[in-house]
Amino acid sequence: MALEHWAFIYVADGCDPDRDISIVDTGKSRTVLVGVGAHEQAPAVARRLVADGAQLLELCGGFGAADTAAVLAAIDSAVPVGTVSYGPEAISGLHALFG
Repeated sequence: MALEHWAFIYVADGCDPDRDISIVDTGKSRTVLVGVGAHEQAPAVARRLVADGAQLLELCGGFGAADTAAVLAAIDSAVPVGTVSYGPEAISGLHALFG
């Protein structure tokens, strides 16, 4: 089976997952980007994305291990879930943005 539909969930202040949705559809691949304002919204969003046909989910670097576990539990591990991570070389840049 080829990957035809995947989604990325990101967290940013002020995002509403019912409003902040972007879709990139090339005709061969569909990518859905959904913004959440709080980590706790991600499990429900993940369920909705899987129900809509997403074959793979990715979470932005703002999600930790517990958040990822909550998403996996919410979808009963129906599809793979990946997370963005940053190496040690990014620490000073991340600190400048969020410190």
